[in-house]
Amino acid sequence: MVRDFNIAKTEADISSYAGYVGSAFMLGRGLTSVLWGIISDRYGRKPVLVIGIITIVIFNTLFGLSTSLWMAIVTRFLLGSLCGVFGPVKAYASELFREEHQAIGLSTVSAAWGIGLIIGPALGGYLAQPTEKYPHLFLKGSFWDKFPYFLPCLIISGFAFVVAILCIWIPETLHNHNGCNESTYDAEALGKGSNGANKDNMTKKNLNLFLNWPLMSSIIVYGVFSLHEIAYQEVFSLWAVSPTRLGGLNFTSDNVGDVLAISGVALIIYQLTLFPYFENACGPVSIARISGVLSIPLLQSYPFIAMLSGITLYIVISIASILKYILQVTIVTGLFILQNRLVEQHQRGAANGIAMTAMSLFKTIGPATGGAILSWSQKRMNASFLPGTHMLFFIMNVVEALGVLMMFKPFLGEKNKTIIV
Repeated sequence: MVRDFNIAKTEADISSYAGYVGSAFMLGRGLTSVLWGIISDRYGRKPVLVIGIITIVIFNTLFGLSTSLWMAIVTRFLLGSLCGVFGPVKAYASELFREEHQAIGLSTVSAAWGIGLIIGPALGGYLAQPTEKYPHLFLKGSFWDKFPYFLPCLIISGFAFVVAILCIWIPETLHNHNGCNESTYDAEALGKGSNGANKDNMTKKNLNLFLNWPLMSSIIVYGVFSLHEIAYQEVFSLWAVSPTRLGGLNFTSDNVGDVLAISGVALIIYQLTLFPYFENACGPVSIARISGVLSIPLLQSYPFIAMLSGITLYIVISIASILKYILQVTIVTGLFILQNRLVEQHQRGAANGIAMTAMSLFKTIGPATGGAILSWSQKRMNASFLPGTHMLFFIMNVVEALGVLMMFKPFLGEKNKTIIV
């Protein structure tokens, strides 16, 4: 889309402009997530979910009709500002399940979210510019030729419209758990599983969320991994379609769509089958630590994978993409579980709103920064130190390593007792 706006002077500059579009959504979400969380704590999870999904229907459709960079940026910003579903839906999922089954609930959220982030670009790859890919169905000079990126947005908005209707029948969970089951948690105990929590020590019911250090430290860690995650998502597709002379894979958008679709299928199978067992055995913190450590050598291998060709390249990058997304979503889901166990129900929406704000602010700089670093790395292909995309993936790994270190004492290891209602 950015290429068709005809504002980029060079191919490498397209990455930077595309990053601005991605950052606009995160900036909007970062400015309003706490507000939507507070609204969900006061009026319920369901109204916020319905409003957010209707927002997707409207502004995602308008995004597909963008004819300029500024229109694309504004529609994405408004979509991020008015769609406050992600924080409340995590609270909703944790409240639908009993404590021992919360890993299943929150892993389902992560699976749906991760699959959306994979299937969305895949749909874009298959359905964008339909007059070029399917000329027998979409004629040159038609509406679809004038707005070549509207079709995938229309499909997604149609799906969101159906979901908005189905939301009429979902139950409200805000006041469904007023029983006396109370548990206490601390970050270190959660690293070993929730059974290690000391259930005799509890803080006051209305503890200020900003004084809950295990919660705030987990949110900061979540922000760091979110920065890495969005930068990876932004960079992967741009890197994959880059020519081999710039260290890319020289894939078509269809090739990228295939890889992401395969990753999406593998991700949902993992999240709904294996993740709950791993989380139960290791605890959310430990499994996040392990996944973060394993992600580093995997990501640094990407420039070497780009040296392959043919079917070997396609198979290896597909496997690497599957592993990367599985490790990535495992980290995020572990942090989801930790955050929702460290607060009471009446504060859960606000806590998730704070987490979403932090995540969105980090993700605001992620796409633009990732695109800019990719563009810069492709201009230093003959450098003596970490040439080309070696530097790109090294910088991304520095962020990943920082997040891993922050999941250990003393940053995440301080104890805090909290009531869970």
